[in-house]
Amino acid sequence: MKILIVEDEKAIADVEKAYMLREGYEADIAPDGIEALRMFNGGAFDLVILDLMLPGMRGEAVCREIRRSSAVPIIMVTAKSGEDDVIAGLDAGADDYIIKPFSPRVLMARIRANLRGSASFDQENGETITVGEHLVIDTARFTVTKNGEDIPLTKNEFMIFSKMASRQDKTWTRDELITYALGYEYDAFERSIDSYIKNIRKKLADREHENGYIKTVHGFGYRISE
Repeated sequence: MKILIVEDEKAIADVEKAYMLREGYEADIAPDGIEALRMFNGGAFDLVILDLMLPGMRGEAVCREIRRSSAVPIIMVTAKSGEDDVIAGLDAGADDYIIKPFSPRVLMARIRANLRGSASFDQENGETITVGEHLVIDTARFTVTKNGEDIPLTKNEFMIFSKMASRQDKTWTRDELITYALGYEYDAFERSIDSYIKNIRKKLADREHENGYIKTVHGFGYRISE
């Protein structure tokens, strides 16, 4: 597994890389957003650690550029602990976030959790779930297709939507989606689920389903809408 560390503070980047190498990962460091995109486009990375406060190009912009062509897990790192700052990163397409300062052990736990992919999802091997007439979820291949065309959901977006689709008669609270869909101890703001839902809707919406097949149940949570 190969990880791209996007961090302008060399001392922090070097410590992160040392821990990753010790756990058997390969790791490269990009000191700014422009270099990060150059390296990402030129290499095969399995995960990105992305600082938001970068010189030249902010982390959110880097995240959006990566999301144009890849669903690779992105863990954003921010020194700002406010909800709005975290939500901005999630809206840009990040899968997870860590607030500075953090311990390297916490970072490695988040990396393992994001790289595990399907391990935390209680899928049945080869299960196919349909939503409406045109949407198909393949839990073995981790794909969502609409009218035969692949929809590029990120890992967490897939986990959330798949979990909801597995019980289409159920209304899911935000806490349930954090606990069951993300599948690990996820220290999330409640609004972070709203960001994931917004991104899923944007990718799945069409003329007949402007809500992206997801209905908001005010005061409670979300449910699948055909």
